[in-house]
Amino acid sequence: MHGPALSGWLLVTLCAASGAYCLLRMRRSAGDERRTAGGEAVMGFGMAAMALPVSPSDATWPYVTVFGLAALLGLLGAVRGGAHHLHHLVGSLAMVYMAVAMASPPGAAGAHAGHGAAGGAGIPLVTGALLAYFGVYVLRSGTRLVPAAGPARAPGAAGAGGGSLGRGAELTLACRLSMALAMLAMLLTL
Repeated sequence: MHGPALSGWLLVTLCAASGAYCLLRMRRSAGDERRTAGGEAVMGFGMAAMALPVSPSDATWPYVTVFGLAALLGLLGAVRGGAHHLHHLVGSLAMVYMAVAMASPPGAAGAHAGHGAAGGAGIPLVTGALLAYFGVYVLRSGTRLVPAAGPARAPGAAGAGGGSLGRGAELTLACRLSMALAMLAMLLTL
């Protein structure tokens, strides 16, 4: 990631914490939920590594390899009918795109496609589409975290403070929301 060191370290912390939570969730889950949590853990730790402000200069191939494999797993999961796996596919492909764009000299990827802006990396149309996708995802996920309006409940009553989601579902959704926000931040630096 290119940008100020403080924001890079904050992204590293956020993504690593999300990845760690997903690993814990993976240990407590089984079946498809376990695979989903594992994919999210890989995404969280990979995003943390990519956001490091002191990354090696030639670190493109590990990102492309890891996230290329994650994209294949996301595609297989989406084919089997898992809608959330489609989101993993988009996220993994976005990470491959960012790794390649960051390795390219500024303006090279966009100039090759005929849409380049001087000084920027990536293809503006692709970057814009990814920004729109993750922006909508963030808004949709954020609205699901807002407590449902309803009759007032006593403090400590069952279901208080979470709307219709349980505490574990709230944390999972908050984890996904934070990773989508981090993805937006990383895409904005292209």
